[in-house]
Amino acid sequence: MRLVNVKIPTLDPEQSYDVTIQSGKFVAIDRHDENVHTDRPFLYDLSDYSEETDVTWDGEGRILLPRMVDAHMHLDKSHSLLVAKNKSGTLLEAIQSYTQASETFTDENVIGRMRKTALSALAHGTKTIRTHIDFNTRVKEETTFRGVRMALQLKEELAPYMDIQVYPMLPYYPYEDSDRKKIEKMLALGVDGIGGAPHISDMPYECVDEIFNYAKTYQLPIDLHTDESDDPTVDTVLYIAEKTMEYGFEGKVVVDHLCSLAAMDHDKAEAVIKKMKEAKLGAITLPAANLYLQGRDDRGVVRRGITRVRELLEAGVPIATASDNVCDPFHPFGRGDLLQIAQLTGYTAHMGGKSDLYTLLHMITDVPAKLVGLEPNTLSVGSEAEFVLIDATTIEELFAELPQTRAVYKAGEWLSMTNVTNQLRPLQKGKANLIQ
Repeated sequence: MRLVNVKIPTLDPEQSYDVTIQSGKFVAIDRHDENVHTDRPFLYDLSDYSEETDVTWDGEGRILLPRMVDAHMHLDKSHSLLVAKNKSGTLLEAIQSYTQASETFTDENVIGRMRKTALSALAHGTKTIRTHIDFNTRVKEETTFRGVRMALQLKEELAPYMDIQVYPMLPYYPYEDSDRKKIEKMLALGVDGIGGAPHISDMPYECVDEIFNYAKTYQLPIDLHTDESDDPTVDTVLYIAEKTMEYGFEGKVVVDHLCSLAAMDHDKAEAVIKKMKEAKLGAITLPAANLYLQGRDDRGVVRRGITRVRELLEAGVPIATASDNVCDPFHPFGRGDLLQIAQLTGYTAHMGGKSDLYTLLHMITDVPAKLVGLEPNTLSVGSEAEFVLIDATTIEELFAELPQTRAVYKAGEWLSMTNVTNQLRPLQKGKANLIQ
């Protein structure tokens, strides 16, 4: 299959490209200045792409992006808002509400919600999800293990279509023997890494120690919710950086949120970022949930909790942006669309210039790919053809309109096509009726 006259802004924003795919791999990616003539325009309709492989389609200048990587999501919590309320909108009530509701869930309910969110993300162009999963050892044992079991089951079910990495969040309270037995039993199930939220603990340093000890014992990478607080004195990230270097885990630890970094004075923040760079920590900003949760107690000038994206970029700390929560007590909105999250990152980090928009695209493609341990450059000859073709012809249009008309390709076939077109009916009695 050939797809000609497409734009690939993550490679070169000014050029047009032709891509040739055989047996699910790129065999040619050619750039050119003038469009190639072909009589078959690309249509976002799966019925047109059944068994035909030796064909050339005209992309007509549309944007092709490499597979998107959502490096921080909570599939187990997604779409639980109806049963897990959060009247105050605070992080504390969200945790308490979800914990209470989780005791009523069934396997079918959990995996059904997870599947819904994962497939929505796939249709929007996401090929890899790293999902953090609650692992609360102080609830009924079937509840403790349900999220991890269902996540591993969904990972296997959707393996032909997308990759799911399962990162259980180790508890942030001091462990008893019964807690340790459950943790060790869970880590033997074949999870992909270890997560947690040590800054919530009454003893955050001891919590970090526990996580690193388990990670070393089971040879697993670490991805931590870190300093999701408005308090500038919360700086667990410094201890995480020290432990990273002590354990030789440089390049194997990712820290997420970093809200208190935004609340610190500039000199302290600069020192923290320098230490992060030294420890080779990766970072992830979660603008949607943090805009919703942070600054709840502020009056007048309200802090919004978004970390120092620009300063981290300028310091050379690899930083991605991700969805976090979808329709749950932590964040009541969302649809698993990373392009929407990238746009929101542009708002919150004041990144709207043309070069900024290209940076935002990298923050949902190759940067998070590297953070989750994948090959960052998937648009190269010989690599597996995984991409999304979006109905936009300029990067400005891409971010302004967030087109929902998209086609997702992987493993030699089109996995998903969404076609949204607007048409006007003829005027009737002086009114226009919009139909979709």
